[in-house]
Amino acid sequence: MANELDEMTGPVNKEGRDINVIEKQLKVEMTTGLKVLNVMVWVPGFILLFIPPLVWLFKKAKAKEHFQKLQQKIQHDASQIDNFLEQRVMILQNVARLLDKAIDLDKSTFTEIAKQRSAGNLNGTAEGIESINKAINVSLEAYPDLRAHGEIADAMQQNSYLQREITAAREVYNDSVAQWNRDIQTWGAKKYIAARDGYTTRIPFTTSSEIKQAARGVFF
Repeated sequence: MANELDEMTGPVNKEGRDINVIEKQLKVEMTTGLKVLNVMVWVPGFILLFIPPLVWLFKKAKAKEHFQKLQQKIQHDASQIDNFLEQRVMILQNVARLLDKAIDLDKSTFTEIAKQRSAGNLNGTAEGIESINKAINVSLEAYPDLRAHGEIADAMQQNSYLQREITAAREVYNDSVAQWNRDIQTWGAKKYIAARDGYTTRIPFTTSSEIKQAARGVFF
């Protein structure tokens, strides 16, 4: 039998196709089949000492427990994303403060360099180089707690790390949402409980249209 989807023969959309997450929750419906299943397990129970009904009740209880645990896991996964976002905000606030100091440092340093240039001392001699070095040291002494450029580089490295962690945490969240969406449609006890309790599908992480548009831009 030939492949239903054959990448060698197409059809292929040469224009490409963008994708979007559909912002819609689908409710699990209580179908006739599920209703019949819930009733029919009791029929052989009168003959087999109620074993099938007890098994069915056990399966429904386990399905309910499964969904309760899975909901808590989804909450935990969402909370992890918030934790990383909070850390990233703190890092970026720190970067902003460091940048303010670094800008002052650079301004004072370059001002002193300009003075040396106008005075004719910036000529490659030891005296000219020492003047620049002194200007830098004076500026650093004005900020005794500052190693601005090194700290900024370290902070930006942490920022990059946190962005990767956020991306990974969102993937974990999406995996949990995908499991939920599969399980509520699994025939039998799980789907019966989902329909009885009014469960709906969950929506995975989505990004904004602005981010999508920016991703298509030219950065270099």
